[in-house]
Amino acid sequence: MTEFWKEHSRQATVEEMMLDSHAQELTQHELPEILSLLPSLSGQRVLELGAGIGRFTSHLLTQASHVTAVDFMESFVEKNRQDNSHHGNASFLQADVTKLDFPKNSYDIIFSNWLLMYLSDVELRSLTEKMLGWLRPGGYLFFRESCNHQSGDCKRTFNPTHYRSSANYSHLMTTTLWEESEGAEKQVFGFDIVLNKIVQTYIKMKNNQNQVCWLLEKVGRDTACQEGFRTFQQFLDNQQYTRNGILRYEKMFGAGYVSTGGPSTTKEFVDLLNLKPGMKVLDVGCGIGGGNFYMAKFCCHENVTFYMSFNVHFEVADATKREFPEGSFDVVYSRDTILHIDDKLALFKRFHSWLKPDGQVLITDYCCGEKLWTPQFQEYVKQRGYILYTPPQYGKFLQQAGFSNVRAEDRTAQFMQVIQTELERAAAMKDEFIKEFSEEDYLAIVNGWSDKLKRCNTGDQRWGLFHATRN
Repeated sequence: MTEFWKEHSRQATVEEMMLDSHAQELTQHELPEILSLLPSLSGQRVLELGAGIGRFTSHLLTQASHVTAVDFMESFVEKNRQDNSHHGNASFLQADVTKLDFPKNSYDIIFSNWLLMYLSDVELRSLTEKMLGWLRPGGYLFFRESCNHQSGDCKRTFNPTHYRSSANYSHLMTTTLWEESEGAEKQVFGFDIVLNKIVQTYIKMKNNQNQVCWLLEKVGRDTACQEGFRTFQQFLDNQQYTRNGILRYEKMFGAGYVSTGGPSTTKEFVDLLNLKPGMKVLDVGCGIGGGNFYMAKFCCHENVTFYMSFNVHFEVADATKREFPEGSFDVVYSRDTILHIDDKLALFKRFHSWLKPDGQVLITDYCCGEKLWTPQFQEYVKQRGYILYTPPQYGKFLQQAGFSNVRAEDRTAQFMQVIQTELERAAAMKDEFIKEFSEEDYLAIVNGWSDKLKRCNTGDQRWGLFHATRN
């Protein structure tokens, strides 16, 4: 690694550091994009790993109370010091990150841009553990990496970089644990993903979807979470939303869809929004994107190819932690997702803040009836980890969050009709379904859909449509 960076640090230029001849132009566009994804830096102590010549350091210093900028190469550190030491709130350190050590809870934010791909898997897990220790509880780690393959156009005689997949980074980060002891008490910490997304600058300028960034939060870990999984996300990924499970849903709902009614209900509900070209829509719980591409194609932009290429952006993110500037969107849209979220009022307040004046929220979701739940329904809700309310209670939450013109409708009859139609379609394509999946998969779908009908008939399960506006 030393030899590699000696070859690419002779002039300490941004082109050398980014290994790309278009570095100046890329920086102009990507730097504000990356900075916009960070949590508030005001009054925070920041550790910048792989700081290079200070492309980001100068911006971090203008807001943070202190920045410790670390890099491997002496020439980069010296250039950073020359350009940024006048700020007076920075420390510059030449060091190998694999050998760094800081006291626990020393930093509020750790920032890293193009560093982890230069570490081996063993080094990366070790550093992840250390970073969990260096951060205070509730602190954030932001990092960005080249995934899958090389992105820069600089010629290299050899390349020691590890081009991991995005899923590889996410798995490693969310499964690494750090144990802290306070006297006789021990507490375990890990990282939760706040957001994980592709850097849009590289899509627009280079048609490159392999520049990926993450924002993670240090949180306490329960040793026994839902169904034995350490995080709720792991529970969802390994239970209801396995790859095979998603493909089965798509077979039932239609290509691109994993929510009730697929394209038919999507068209009906999107029509209520009266979308216009140029509007910005936030889809919370977007699934595999069918509704998003429908809105892009038929509602929001005349140039469909351009819109679908550049203006449908996907993120892995936690809606209860993700931050957007106030008034960012014209519409917040969510289909059969919020049943997973405990504090719905707090979430709806976030929606209200993110919407522009006269902006709209449209939600469909699983609900419950007014009657006392049957034991079977209690077990179903517990197994799925759902948090359900009646449609009127849902409407009250929206009102309490500040929304007006709240429309809270019980659409259970429509839900049941859709399920019945889907069951009939499943029966008609039984052989095809079994050939593509298995008989076990077919029975799981048919029995699952039949159970939904039973729960609706007993009055336990309901389905609601909710529409409201921000004044």
